[in-house]
Amino acid sequence: MAFKTLYTVVVADDEDELREAVCRMIPWHELGFRLVGSASNGLDALQLVEQLEPDLLLTDIRMPFISGIELARQVREVRPAMNIAFLSGYDDFEYAKQAIQYNIISYMLKPLTMEGLAAELRIIRHKIDAQFEMLRQAGANASAPDMRAAFVMPLVLDDYADAEDASHAEASARQAGLLRDEDDRPYYTVMVSTLLDESGANRTASSFVATVETLAAKYLRSVSFFTSGKVVSVLLGNPSDFDEYLHILADEIPQVASRVLGRRCRIGVSRTVRSLTELHGAYREAMEALRQSDTAESGAQFIGDLAPAAKGGELLCKRALDAIDEHYADADLSLVSLSGMLDVSPNHLSACIKKHAGETFINILIGKRMEAARELIASSPLKIQQIAQQCGYTDQHYFSYCFKKYCGESPNAMRRRLDAQRAEAAR
Repeated sequence: MAFKTLYTVVVADDEDELREAVCRMIPWHELGFRLVGSASNGLDALQLVEQLEPDLLLTDIRMPFISGIELARQVREVRPAMNIAFLSGYDDFEYAKQAIQYNIISYMLKPLTMEGLAAELRIIRHKIDAQFEMLRQAGANASAPDMRAAFVMPLVLDDYADAEDASHAEASARQAGLLRDEDDRPYYTVMVSTLLDESGANRTASSFVATVETLAAKYLRSVSFFTSGKVVSVLLGNPSDFDEYLHILADEIPQVASRVLGRRCRIGVSRTVRSLTELHGAYREAMEALRQSDTAESGAQFIGDLAPAAKGGELLCKRALDAIDEHYADADLSLVSLSGMLDVSPNHLSACIKKHAGETFINILIGKRMEAARELIASSPLKIQQIAQQCGYTDQHYFSYCFKKYCGESPNAMRRRLDAQRAEAAR
């Protein structure tokens, strides 16, 4: 069967024979897939996901350095639109189901024959087809007008702050079904989404409302409407919801728009506000963020990222690199924690680092840690385990793997070579 779309796949498994057999023996094209990469551990798999942006990651759940569960969590930070299929031992099955929130499309129990894997890949292919079709047809299947959208539209588009007090607005919101009860007092963020063609012309249709709502529902409460060539969404949640999920949603919508709809997507995002009467101000912030975004690229622009201290992309990148230099020894340093230090969104920070440093955050962090480790091996008597800890690694084996991959030799081999060179020079 000839497929119009071949979904791209990365395979990750630490069992070399099994991984190589899967890569070599599965008839990928016949099943509607294109194999683009393979990895023997979670770290390499994560780097391949960032580099290749596949549609599917097929991974063992027990992986060296980064477990399958942790890999799924980190993948969601950078490629939330990607699906993951787990290969799992029987004893890991309940453990694997903990990752259901991370776009897990299939659980496969080992041992698995090539015929069994091929059959499951056919099922996965149909599931992804269905996902894509659902998102394409979301607008056509839209239900009757939403009372909640009719309620929030004037609050968003017109300045009602002086005309309505907050308590009256909340009572009306409960009647419209936006709020559950008197104890339901969420924070709000306004997000404006547009679709662009290759020339940059606006191609947003009202049907895109349903697509945005489908994706937003995975993470936050929301209500969206279409107006003047854009989809406006009011997102509801508590501060921790927004901290954890807003940047993921703002990444997933453009990824889906590109892969499924064949359009670039630009998004403007406001700050969070506490009251319904502040929605108009939030909408104006979202529109300002959208106006200042780069229409040549897909992605989201958060109004908070336009603050004077962060306005220049080169300046922000320099601040990020300086922060990595200062905090690389922190084992918990991540793109999300770094963005918190710099008071910008992870989306914006990641884009700035890639644009101005020419590399991903994770590769820059690993490079900094490896250069620091190289210096300590050359100039200090510290044990390798101590050096690993000083460079942000709690697992010495993980550190040694990264070091050999980066430097071409193991930490112990480098130390022996340098000691031999010093001994030779001293003769």
